[in-house]
Amino acid sequence: MPGPLSHIRVLDLSRIMAGPWSGQILADLGADVIKIERAGEGDDTRRWGPPFLKDKDGKPTKESGYYLSVNRGKRSVALDLKSEEGRAAVRALAAQSDIVLENFKAGTLERMGLGYEDLRQVNPRLIYCSITGFGLTGPMKDDAAYDFMIQAMGGLMSVTGAPDDAPGGGPQKVGVPIVDIMTGMYATIGVLAALANREKTGKGDHIDLAMLDVSVAMLANQAMNYLVSGTPPVRRGNRHPNIQPQNVYPVADGHIVLAVGNDGQFRKFAEVIGMPELADNPDFATNPGRVENLPALEAILFEALAKNGVDHWVAAFARAGVPSGPINTVDRVFEEPQVQHRKMLRDIPHPLSGDLKQVVSPLNFRNAPLSFDKAPPLLGEHTDDVLRALGLETTA
Repeated sequence: MPGPLSHIRVLDLSRIMAGPWSGQILADLGADVIKIERAGEGDDTRRWGPPFLKDKDGKPTKESGYYLSVNRGKRSVALDLKSEEGRAAVRALAAQSDIVLENFKAGTLERMGLGYEDLRQVNPRLIYCSITGFGLTGPMKDDAAYDFMIQAMGGLMSVTGAPDDAPGGGPQKVGVPIVDIMTGMYATIGVLAALANREKTGKGDHIDLAMLDVSVAMLANQAMNYLVSGTPPVRRGNRHPNIQPQNVYPVADGHIVLAVGNDGQFRKFAEVIGMPELADNPDFATNPGRVENLPALEAILFEALAKNGVDHWVAAFARAGVPSGPINTVDRVFEEPQVQHRKMLRDIPHPLSGDLKQVVSPLNFRNAPLSFDKAPPLLGEHTDDVLRALGLETTA
């Protein structure tokens, strides 16, 4: 059975991460995603390595791990957009597409005659999503951006990392390009909402999505804490600003994460560590009390938790319904029985390596199950097929 978006075609003019992440989500959902790449060069991320995929003989290819993480399920068409033939191919594809994703600098595609106003002339129902660092308006609209700098500018690094006076303290970025990823998620939400609206109005739309806006939106409770209190939030390491105990705790043979979310869970937690009286202590009985008296509480918890190891505590807390877990390295993530049961790692046929392991979509549909049978494409792998179907020369 085809995926829920099998009737949708996406023209993906984006590269790097944010736009391609959205394109990969849409491809996983069954859309026909045609990725336009620079002839002879391709997406910048093809060169963002090592590591590079190894072929069947164990030799490295030109397919970087970074590129492979974000382009599954697409068709690659290599074009020179500086040529009229290349631009004509994009216009022809836009006429037959539902969605355009692009992350060129503001004004670049307009100068090529491929902006929203240009392409809506050939397809009034087109949904055109422009992804930029700072948006299509404002004093920084012409500036380039990358995830790292936006994490800094948007405030995320001010609340990520250990306090300045702690060992290793100072601003830290998130370990994955989280703003790029979330921008791709917002892009997907936006184009799907526009598709739903098109069913009602018959009209397409132009979505202006900025990475900086996304980063600000992602401040979530941290932003609201500031707006309510007037006090800017600070880096607290792994400690939650509003709920306790939530932290990384040393145990006899490593560390565990505890995420006690309410007073009932704290009572169960106190029983598991053999100190039920903590739940009746007026300093710790309620969450506000635990937040206000956290240094005293953690001194008690560090001593209690040091008596046993990771496996003991994770199992004991699980039996009691107290959220906790080990801190897995990436290799151990894929050894987790639950991750294996959910089939988050799949093997997909690849023309160079034979099989390619891929972390797949977490979405599970009962009536329109997803399939993962198309590896990230080689550069220009589908150029001839796509252009021939449009009745165009295959040398564009």
